[in-house]
Amino acid sequence: MEPEKLPQLSIVIPCYNEEDVLPETAKRLLDKLSCLRNQALVDDQSKIYFVDDGSRDATWQMIELYSKTHSEIKGIKLSRNRGHQNALLAGLMTAQGDVLISVDADLQDDLDAIDKMLKKHQQGCEIVYGVRNKRQSDTAFKRMTAQGYYTLLGKMGVDLVYNHAIIAC
Repeated sequence: MEPEKLPQLSIVIPCYNEEDVLPETAKRLLDKLSCLRNQALVDDQSKIYFVDDGSRDATWQMIELYSKTHSEIKGIKLSRNRGHQNALLAGLMTAQGDVLISVDADLQDDLDAIDKMLKKHQQGCEIVYGVRNKRQSDTAFKRMTAQGYYTLLGKMGVDLVYNHAIIAC
């Protein structure tokens, strides 16, 4: 009997003017990927995709450097700023893998949730949602607009999960 094939994970990070946070983000994501490999949760070919959304600072130069010094890191450069969702979509359409997960460059997302999501995937789930329990790190404006967004969509009849993130397999 063959051992079960581990999934190839791709973590997609849209970036816009992120030079201040990118060193810490890259370090923490590389550490997380190493930990996931050591736990036999992902394949050795798993990658981190940074998508530069037309940054005007040194974000792209940093992504290029990281991709040259770390085989796990790949860079995607958009020709100009196209917005967070379009940068995310470009990353998801380009990334290789069995499991795709997106995180924000500022790492407000709990990276330990990735382990839990991967375990749900192993149990046969094709789509796994990450739902925020708290929005304490968000500004009052961000909390208000997020709540308004979910409320408006709900009133329009959209079937959704409040405060969610998603991975699709």
